[in-house]
Amino acid sequence: MRLLLCFCLAWLCLYHPATAQSRNPVPILLDTDMGPDYDDVGALAVLHALADRGEARPLAVIACNRHPLVVPTIDLLNTWFGRADLPTGAPRQPEAVSDGAWQQWPEQLVARYPHRYRSTAEAPDAVATYRQILARQPDRSVTLVTIGFLTNLAQLLDSRPDRYSRLTGRELVARKVKQLVAMAGAFPSGREFNVYKDSVAAERALAGWPTPIVFSGFEIGKQIKTGLRLLADSTLTGPVKETYALCMAKSNEDRAGRMSWDQTAVLVGVRGHAPYFGLKRGRIVIRGGRNEWQDDPDGPHAYLVSAMPVEAVTEVIERMMMHRR
Repeated sequence: MRLLLCFCLAWLCLYHPATAQSRNPVPILLDTDMGPDYDDVGALAVLHALADRGEARPLAVIACNRHPLVVPTIDLLNTWFGRADLPTGAPRQPEAVSDGAWQQWPEQLVARYPHRYRSTAEAPDAVATYRQILARQPDRSVTLVTIGFLTNLAQLLDSRPDRYSRLTGRELVARKVKQLVAMAGAFPSGREFNVYKDSVAAERALAGWPTPIVFSGFEIGKQIKTGLRLLADSTLTGPVKETYALCMAKSNEDRAGRMSWDQTAVLVGVRGHAPYFGLKRGRIVIRGGRNEWQDDPDGPHAYLVSAMPVEAVTEVIERMMMHRR
């Protein structure tokens, strides 16, 4: 009975009329560290799958990580999925995080797949990219999804008027962004990687962000392990499967699949939290790289709580990770 329930729920989420070939795809700005973990690869596959279904309209995929192979990896994945022209950007400040992947999966991907950028340093400035794209969008239309450090978002809020917009960064975000969906934090309290890695930026960005925020916390993605279906499909090829095959084999922790933090944020950014998750509303507070939570039914923030069985959500995400061009 439990297996039948999971199958039915997964089927509803995949084929529910609300998700099928939407006439109004959600404009998405994705901000990613593309490593040191590899769930970013799965998250980008999910975004392209949703875009090909007509549910999402990717505006840009922007790096918050200065490591030299981050933008080339983003670019090769966009190219693989048929969107080589998607804009990108990267932080320019020298103190920004520059982290690679210990399994060296980016090195292997950039050696095998075509891409325009030879190094992250060649990419445009992240904040300028944000401002240029946001200025062109209708008011309160953009969903911004962050699955990495909050470096760029803090810099965006602090940005000054420029040739793209007469608004300050905070004013521009307030006018153009509908919501922020963040894979950040651990709830109701904890110390999570994307927050503590650049804790100063996280505190500034989340305290000053002028739109609603939905958080997918560490505890949500920890339960959702993906990758086994990719590896079992002998007909599937490409950089997503190659990344998971390489990395899962190198870690005993990942033998049953890799935890899928970033994919949940993309899923919720495009489709919304229901029916996959519920929401707990309130306000996040960041102190020294650790997040706390204040309950408030009218608060500007919310974090995801489980609703559907984990197995059903896992299947929805993993099938989109197996998306073919």
